Amino acid sequence: MNTHLKLVILDRDGTINRASDEFVKSPDEWHPLPGALEAISRLNHAGFHVVLATNQSGLGRGLFDMAALNAVHSCMLKTLAASGGRIDAIFYCPHAPDEGCTCRKPAPGLLHQIQERYGMELQGVPYVGDSLRDMQAAESAGCAPHLVKTGRHPDVTASLLPQDFPVQTQVHADLAAFVDHLLRVTPAADAVV
Repeated sequence: MNTHLKLVILDRDGTINRASDEFVKSPDEWHPLPGALEAISRLNHAGFHVVLATNQSGLGRGLFDMAALNAVHSCMLKTLAASGGRIDAIFYCPHAPDEGCTCRKPAPGLLHQIQERYGMELQGVPYVGDSLRDMQAAESAGCAPHLVKTGRHPDVTASLLPQDFPVQTQVHADLAAFVDHLLRVTPAADAVV
């Protein structure tokens, strides 16, 4: 088991980029949230590996194909690189909600794939997302759930956490605020110089 890897798992839509009820189907529809790319770069420079775990049911619904998803991710990675950051791996669920898979959040299948790929337990690994599904998947896999208010739950506060949310959910204004928090609580000796 890899016990030395510093890992952060992120959701995509509503966490890194603006979410859309119409789905993000092309690079033209992908718009980073203010400060999100710089936040990922700060994580990288502090020695964290960043991976994505994202539901992409638009594939299963036939709204876009793999070439379109790859183009969106290529755009995201190039834009992120221009900000000095990187995402090490992207794990996604391609299934529609009615397909009964084990990888669509709130099921923890994507997180189990990450655990297997990196050969490490996910106990306490931060998972950052914008939805109840993200927080439930995080809890199921043993991750530390961190909710950002840039997506589906802009009005949630730590003191008024809805009943369905894991009680240990921490709430942040956005991805940059999460990174501020993480870097405050992570010992400086762990940072990469």
